[in-house]
Formats: sequence, structure tokens, C-alpha cells
Amino acid sequence: MEQMEQEKLPPLFHNWMSIAGGLVALTSLLAIFFLFVITLIKRTTAPYIGVILYLVLPFFLVLGLLIIPAGMYVRWRKEKKGKRLYHKWPKIDLNVKQERNAMLVFILGTAVFALTSSVGVYKTYQFMETVTFCGLTCHKVMDPEYTAFRHSPHARLKCVQCHIGPGAGWYAKSKLSGLYQVYATIANVYPRPIPTPIEHLRPVQADCERCHWPKEFVGSKQKRFDHFLYDKSNTHWVIDMLLKIGGTSPLTAQQAGIHWHMNTAVKVEYIARDKQRQDIPWVRITDMKTGRVTVYRDVNNPLPGKEVLAARPRVMDCIDCHNSPSHNFLSPDHEIDAALAAGMIDRSIPEIKKVAVNAMVKKYRSKADAVRGIAAGITDFYRDRYPRFFDNRRLLIKNAVGATRRAYLNNIFPYMKVRWTVYPDNVGHFISRGCMRCHDGNHKSHDGRIIPNRCDTCHVIILQGKDSSFDKVQRIDLKRGLEFRHPVDIARAWKTGACYDCHTGAAI
Repeated sequence: MEQMEQEKLPPLFHNWMSIAGGLVALTSLLAIFFLFVITLIKRTTAPYIGVILYLVLPFFLVLGLLIIPAGMYVRWRKEKKGKRLYHKWPKIDLNVKQERNAMLVFILGTAVFALTSSVGVYKTYQFMETVTFCGLTCHKVMDPEYTAFRHSPHARLKCVQCHIGPGAGWYAKSKLSGLYQVYATIANVYPRPIPTPIEHLRPVQADCERCHWPKEFVGSKQKRFDHFLYDKSNTHWVIDMLLKIGGTSPLTAQQAGIHWHMNTAVKVEYIARDKQRQDIPWVRITDMKTGRVTVYRDVNNPLPGKEVLAARPRVMDCIDCHNSPSHNFLSPDHEIDAALAAGMIDRSIPEIKKVAVNAMVKKYRSKADAVRGIAAGITDFYRDRYPRFFDNRRLLIKNAVGATRRAYLNNIFPYMKVRWTVYPDNVGHFISRGCMRCHDGNHKSHDGRIIPNRCDTCHVIILQGKDSSFDKVQRIDLKRGLEFRHPVDIARAWKTGACYDCHTGAAI
């Protein structure tokens, strides 16, 4: 029996270290095959199966294969040291059938292993590019970002499309920087909350502008804000406005609106005092056509000249305003307004705006505590203050509790210390300073010019007030608009015919 084993395996293999390596490699290979079949059958996207299948098990497979020759080498060294050298190392004699067969097995095995490894490496690369890997592998750490991302305008993109982008260079950089992040997660030394803005991101021109072309003229955009007051009847207050998105028309070179900041004809630079770029005392605007430079300083709190000279001004880009394009953590006031406007919370519940917001604002130690605390806070309030309403309309209160819980779980994360106050949103100026970081009326140039802070600079209110009094407010009918008027007098012919009866794309 022993002689048969000697014929099948190299003599030096018979040591505990090589045998252990072989068992580790064989066990890992069988586990990889088993999990791979499971993923094909169940189409599972569980992050930990992917981590085990594409990262952990391949590591142990390679480790086991390396241990086999290492054990053989150790045995050979011991024989050599004890002057009992029974076997040569290495020994390859193709004239010996046993060694010739072993070499053939080795070559075929290496080819199969190289092929499967290349497939495995590619599958590993694909897995590490998925949202599942980015958002759920380090679940507690990335839970806030992943949850906010799933409710964002970019929810159908992959994380890597913005955080890494195409190309091997940035992929390598991200993985190298990720080594410390892996260590910080394992050692539990990562900051809570994750600090922003994230440094060393791919440049905006190579990232955002792959989809959002800055030369495209946008014009204006209508936006409706549904607010509910903190009174007993939850009064509905609406503001309808036109946002002057603006930009630069490549045909007319028109420059106006909010996107003037990204105009290719000007360069906007600034210096911020803080890492979150919320305190901006110094702004410089360069006209790229004329070369004229204008510097604006905060007259109330100017930046000393020495600090200006020592600082490196930042060139303004998309993320200076759209600083959370996929990871917005919205305030309780905003979320309860949205729930009331959508009918998820019934407006007939007295004081529900105030009660629901107060339930969300309270600090809880965990999500489980929040789920219990929100239910208890809202239920107890109506049981004590409005007992008759509570007895007759329990379903409405139950629905309000559910909507408030969802709003909390989507925006507040006790473990990571994430709340709407932690990450300011620079689009607008309702809760965070946002636009008012520069457009506050205090930034002046040496010749007296001021960065404008008039309301109508960026938006025009076209309707506002209580929804019950809209019929008394003079306004544009945004559903029907104004009646069409033909630029050439054709009487009422435009009503009886179609545009294409006359307009062919050529001269009429």
C-alpha cells in the first residue's frame, strides 16, 4: 500500500506540512465550486457570498498550493541537514515514467489552474465593481451612504462610475487607498460619521461631465415646494417657482442663471476656512476672454492677507454646489412634508406635522430604539391629547407611525452618528448656507461690486400661499398656459389645420 502511494505522489510530499496544504487547497476548491453552483442556481446577490467566493476562498486555495512545495522543501532541508539525503531536490528526469507522468499532470494542472484563475480574477473584478460589494460588504460603515444612494437620482448607476470612473489608473489608485479602509474597518478605527468632502476623487471633468455636458443650455425649471405649518390643522403652504438653471448656449453664447458658475467663459476660484467648505471669505472670478480678474472678500470676516497668500484657491466645479448628488440625508421637516404631500400621512390628523417631526428629531441609541420610540411617541401623544380621535382613527395614526419610521430609517443612522445636520446640502439655502456661502451680500470687490444676493437672481416665485386660497391668487395657469399665438397672422387657420400642413422643414 505504501509503495503504491509512493508511485502516485513525489516522495518528498509525505510530510505533515505538504499534506495540510493539499487539504486546504482541495477543501477551498470544493467550496468554490459549491458556492459558484449555488450562485448560478439561486442568482443570489448576497454580498458575503461574493466576498467568500471571490476573495476569501481563492486566497486559501493559493495559500494551500504554496504550502505544498514549501513543506517538501522543508523536508528536503531536514534530510540534508541530518546528512540523510534520500531524495534529490529538485529532481526532474523525463526518462523515468513516473516523473514524466508527474510532469504531464503538473503542466495540465497548471494550465487548468491558470485558466480558472483568470476567470476567477475577472469575476472578482466584476464583483468588486458592484453596488452590492460597495454598499453591503462593510454594512455598518456604508449603511448610510448605501441607503441614501438607493433613493437618489443616480440610483441606477454603479458606485464605481462616479467614485472611480473608467481606466486602470484610477482603479488601481482606489484599491490602494482602499487597503487602509479595510484595515480601519477590521480594526474598528474608522471615523463616525465619515468625513466629507472626500479627497482624491476623480476630477469632475472626467466624471460628472461624461453625462452632464456644461455647454448645454438648460434654461429654467419649474419646481414646487410643499410645506406644512406646525399648527393644529397642518396648513398646506405651497411655493411654486421657476429656477433659473441657465448655462451657456453654444449657439448664442448666452450666459446666465445658476449654471453661470460653470460657464466655460469664466473661472471661479475660492478659499474656504473649513474642511467642509462652508465658510468662504474669499472669491476670485476670472473672465477667460478678457483676462479681467475680480476678487471678492467677506467684509464682515475677511481672510488675512498672509492666509490668502499661503492658501491654494480651489477652482469651483460641480460638487461645490452638488456636494451630495447621491447621498443626501434629508431633514425631518423635509421628509414629513413629503409624506404629507404624498398622502402617506393623513393631513386630518391634528398636529401631526409637529408630532412626527419631534419624534424623528429625538436622539436614539440605535435603529431598534428609534422604531420603538417613534411608535411610542406618536401613539402616546394622541392617546393622551386626542383620545376620541385616537379611538376612532387608529389606522391613520398607525400609517403615520410607519411613514415616520421609514423617513427616519432612510436618513438618520445612530451607529454612524449620521443626521441631516452632519452633511450640509449646498444646493439651495433652506437649512444649510449653500448659495449664501458667497451670495450673502457681504462679499465685495475693491471697486465696490457685490456678489448678488437678490432672490430673483436665481429663481422667480410664480405662486405661493395656502392651497385653500389659490383661487383668490392671480397666477399663470401652469397646466394650460397661455393660448398659442401664431407669429404671422393666419387668422384661425392654425386651429383647423396641423402645423405640419405648412411646416416642412424648408422655407414656406
